[in-house]
Formats: sequence, C-alpha cells, structure tokens
Amino acid sequence: MDHTDPQPLGFDPHRRFSDDLPASGAWKPGDPTGNRKFVTVTDGRPFALEGGGRIDEVVLAYESWGELNAQASNAVLVCHALTGDSHAAGSIGPGHLADGWWNDLIGPGKALDTDRWFVVCANVLGGCQGSTGPASVVPGTDRSYGAAFPQITMRDIVRSQRRLADRLGIDRWLAVVGGSMGGMQVLEWGAMFPDRLDALIPVATTAAASPQQISWSAVERLAIVNDANWAGGNYYDALPGHGPWAGLALAREISQVTYRTTEVFDDRFGRNHQNKREEFDQWGRFEVESYLDHHGQKLVRRFDANSFLVLSKAMDLHDIGRGRGGVEAALGRLSMPVLTASITSDILYPPYQQARIHAGVEAAGGVSDYHVVDSPQGHDGFLLESAFLGPLISNTVTTAEESR
Repeated sequence: MDHTDPQPLGFDPHRRFSDDLPASGAWKPGDPTGNRKFVTVTDGRPFALEGGGRIDEVVLAYESWGELNAQASNAVLVCHALTGDSHAAGSIGPGHLADGWWNDLIGPGKALDTDRWFVVCANVLGGCQGSTGPASVVPGTDRSYGAAFPQITMRDIVRSQRRLADRLGIDRWLAVVGGSMGGMQVLEWGAMFPDRLDALIPVATTAAASPQQISWSAVERLAIVNDANWAGGNYYDALPGHGPWAGLALAREISQVTYRTTEVFDDRFGRNHQNKREEFDQWGRFEVESYLDHHGQKLVRRFDANSFLVLSKAMDLHDIGRGRGGVEAALGRLSMPVLTASITSDILYPPYQQARIHAGVEAAGGVSDYHVVDSPQGHDGFLLESAFLGPLISNTVTTAEESR
C-alpha cells in the first residue's frame, strides 16, 4: 500500500470483534445450570432497598464446595468482584464460560481447604449469572427489568447474603473473604452483622470509594449508555450483534487498563503490532490493543450491560462510614479480627486504602493484620498472587476456627 496517498478512514468495529456477540451474556432459565444452586431469599414480602426502592422477589444463585458439618460451624463465605460470579472454583463447562476465578485458592488442600471447610460463593444481587438482576424477568410478566431495575448498594447485597446464610442453616461464618468489590461486601458484613462471623478478610479494597475510582466507573458507564444499541436498557430481544456489545466491551477495556500496570504491558506487549502489514493503517492494532479487545469481547459473552451499570454504581456508593459517623468510626466498630492485604502496583485500589482499614481497626483497639506483596500485577494481583494470599487466608481462617 502506498501510504503517501490519501486513504479512506473509518472504524469498522467488526474488524476487531465477532459479529455474533449476544445482546446479553446473562444466564437465563433454560440455560445449563452448571454447578449453580438457586435459593429464593424473599418470603412473600418485597425486599426493601437502602435507597428506598424494593424488589418483589429475590433469587440468589450460589455454588459451594466441601461439606457443611453437623454443627454448621465450618462455613466460609467468598464474595466476588464486579464482573465475577458464583463460579469461584471449578472448570469451564456447560453453564460456566470460564474457569473458577479463585481456582488456585479454593479446593482440597488449598488455602480455603474444602476437605476442612464448607465454602460458599453467591452471585450478587443485581448480577447476571443466576441471581436476580436487570436481566431477570419481572415476576408476573414476560419482560426483563432492564434499566428499571432499582439501584442497589453493598448493604443490600450483604442483607441478601445474610438471608442466604439463614436458608443454608449457617448462623455464623468462620470468615467472610473477598477482593475489590468483594472486599466492600466483606467490610459491610463486619459492620452490619458482627455476630454472624469470626473473621474478615478484605483484600485490595477500600472503606469508601475514592473520587478517582468513581471517575473511572463513571466513564465506563457512559461507554455503555452512549452505545445506541443500549436502547434505554431494553435490548434483551435484540439479535446477536445488535445489542450494546460495543459499549460493554469498551467499558471492560477501560477497566482492564486500570487493573494492570505499565510494567506488565511493557513486558508482555512492548510496541509490537498485531499485523505488521497494517502498521500504518489508522486502525491497525498494536498487540496491547488486541489484548484489550479480547477481554472486551470475552466479557460480552458472559455479562450483562445493565448489571455492569447497577453494580458499578453500587461500588461508587460504597462508604462504610455512611450513617455511622464516618469511616474511622465505622472501622472502629469492627469487633472481629481483620486481615487486609495490598498489591504494591495497584493503581485502582492503592495500598494506602488498605492501610487505612488496618489503621482504623487498630486505632480503636481492634485486631488487624496487614500485608503488602511487591508485585507488578496491579489490581489483578488479588486474583493472581495466590502464593502470597493463600497462606495468609488459610492462617486467618484456621485461627478463627481454633478460637471458637
């Protein structure tokens, strides 16, 4: 190609993505259930929300590993991050498009040893992999909630999980564990139901969303709603390729940049081009662009745009100090041992935020353990640094068990 001549410019997204991407990657009745189990946690009365809305019926999809003992005293709750789900451990298969997101930590002989402990992970309220969320059908109708699904908070999510514990016959968790958005849930468990658990393990998270975190989330949400195929949130009947896949993929690509680091990108991709022959084409891709597109497309196949909007906003609303006299006052009320951990290169949830959790607990005379791993993996380190996190988590749960 003679690059001295003017060439028509334009961006065809289908050059970068498949043309069969679903309108929503949400699980729906009739799809393979995989390892999910389903529990209705409402009892015929609406589930009231912190912000004043309500949901008439709430179903939670959950998975479990190990056996609950006769005393129901060996249970551990694992809480997932924004685009996670109940499949914290296990393989790809019918009903599960990805391996378990914490496979290295959950299983026989692993940090969360399922030969000893009964481990539970539930898809959050507002999610899209079996729990009630925007893609769910409104009871008594044939339509999905869509954008009419009410805004929820971390406290709403935790109250629904507490009801799940009741249905499972678990009065008290040995520990509640999670990273990122999962860590937000962990902290709310400690503030809301201190008599229902023995230890808290919030990793790579924050006591209150910062302006920087809110800024990233706001841009990601705008990417979705500015996709014409979002259609005001009413896209569930759209044919493949005609839903808001471009907006959701872009939101994921933005977030993926915040999850990793310059060091990782430099080492993995450098300035290499996906196709050297397209080096001077305006939309020719560097390898790092191809990587981002891969993650965007992958998320579209297993997630829902409206769920992303609802859960992302719930993260922005997270503030353990709201209505409790401020963050330090709320942290001072955590009466159980706390383990928190940081990744040095995490630019999204930087170490000072976990240090604040640790300091707030200790300042009030509580018990807190704080560790930092020197890792280039960025925020994704809470998923990848299992050799670092595993012994910390295992020791904390073991200590909780021995202290009963």
